[in-house]
Amino acid sequence: MTDTPTSTETTTAPTTTPTASPRAAWLTLIVVMLADAMDLMDATITNVAAPSIVQDLGVGDDVIPWLGAAYALALGSLLVLGGRLGDRFGQRRTFLVGLIGFMAGSALAGLAPTAGALIAARVVQGTFGALLIPQGMAIMAATFSKPMLRTAFAVFAPMLGVFAVAGPIVGGLLIDADLFGLAWRPIFLMNVVLGGIALVLALRHLPAVPPHRSVRIDAWGSALLGTALFGLLFGLLTGASQGWGPVTIASTLLGGALLAAFAIRQVRTADPLLPRQLLANRGFTSGLVVGLCVFAGFSGLMYVISLFFQLGLGYTPTQASLNLIPLTIGIIAGSGIANALILSLGRRVVLLGMLTTLLGAGVLLLIVLTAGLEATWWQNLIATSIIGTAAGISFNSVFNTALGNVQPEEAGSASGSLSAIQQVANGIGSALVTTIFLGNLAAGTIPAMTVTLVVILVMAAACLLALPLLPRTAVMLED
Repeated sequence: MTDTPTSTETTTAPTTTPTASPRAAWLTLIVVMLADAMDLMDATITNVAAPSIVQDLGVGDDVIPWLGAAYALALGSLLVLGGRLGDRFGQRRTFLVGLIGFMAGSALAGLAPTAGALIAARVVQGTFGALLIPQGMAIMAATFSKPMLRTAFAVFAPMLGVFAVAGPIVGGLLIDADLFGLAWRPIFLMNVVLGGIALVLALRHLPAVPPHRSVRIDAWGSALLGTALFGLLFGLLTGASQGWGPVTIASTLLGGALLAAFAIRQVRTADPLLPRQLLANRGFTSGLVVGLCVFAGFSGLMYVISLFFQLGLGYTPTQASLNLIPLTIGIIAGSGIANALILSLGRRVVLLGMLTTLLGAGVLLLIVLTAGLEATWWQNLIATSIIGTAAGISFNSVFNTALGNVQPEEAGSASGSLSAIQQVANGIGSALVTTIFLGNLAAGTIPAMTVTLVVILVMAAACLLALPLLPRTAVMLED
């Protein structure tokens, strides 16, 4: 999935004068890009690696949804908190702690002896990723001159799309290469190398931003949100895959109750994680709802396409990853289309993205129903190209449109909230949609894929209902 460059600061940062020289600015940009590359690749790298992981560890397919969800939910539920910790204790210090912790989590994942240990390591990765990711953009915004910041965005934004879809491609190549007989493990261990390079550069060149000591942190609100999301997802996943027993029902109800408690606390506490005026903004809250649906749908769809290639069409991890390249090209092309049209067409670009999504999922469903397991590479190319283009249009337009009615002083909090929603949606979407696919796999790959694509079509159609609530106009995030 594509992350849009945003800040997750939830308070007004202290005013600083841009101090970075051009050389220091470029080195800072490299450090931030390395951190985001690790995050985005790890968010999607299990899309291709999942079948190899469960086979090597000797566990059932019910583990597959948790490989991506454990990371995305830990990251998404703590991302806003990570931004506030950076404000409170200093972005440079928080970045370094997050980077070292992320490297440690990656090493634990690469050396995990069991599926439980791997999932726990993914939670560690996501937790420290929530400390790491928000700080880079905040440091750049505080220390770069405005012309340099615009140049950085021009380089940074397209690379985020490449990093996001590079995960499955790199994962497939590494698994089939079987480096040192380690099978899938290098997909996580490579972060130790990339992180080590980033750490050396960060220690020498990452500028410091004065901490904002007056920032207060709502620890109870953060705990409520994280526990609520885990309870809901655990209940929904286990219920869909193993049946609705007392434990799954109780977990789902408890998660819902804790989410309600979190909402009440945000209204009553003096230091909410999300500013109350944002939640009162109908256009912004509608953008959150649409974003949750859009990101969840695409995350699940991309995961299931990879599983279909391997479990249905019999592709190797490398073949599956290469057949996902059209998704990458489509996302880049779609992002360009959205950027060209968003200021003139506003929320109608979101409509274009949703209609393109319906077209892409419909074409893939037609291929599954007609060609089945005999589908050719060029048929897959057509479908994945359309789906990738739809993703690129949708991601950029949802972010920019949701911020259309947001006041400038609220932009950091708003964009950070959208980024957090994207990460949570990635976890929910990949887990639930994958569970639907695997739950129907006993009937055959074609029926499983058919049911899954119908669910995706329903989700995309549901997004259309909320579009009239979005702001008519949009902003460009790099402005």
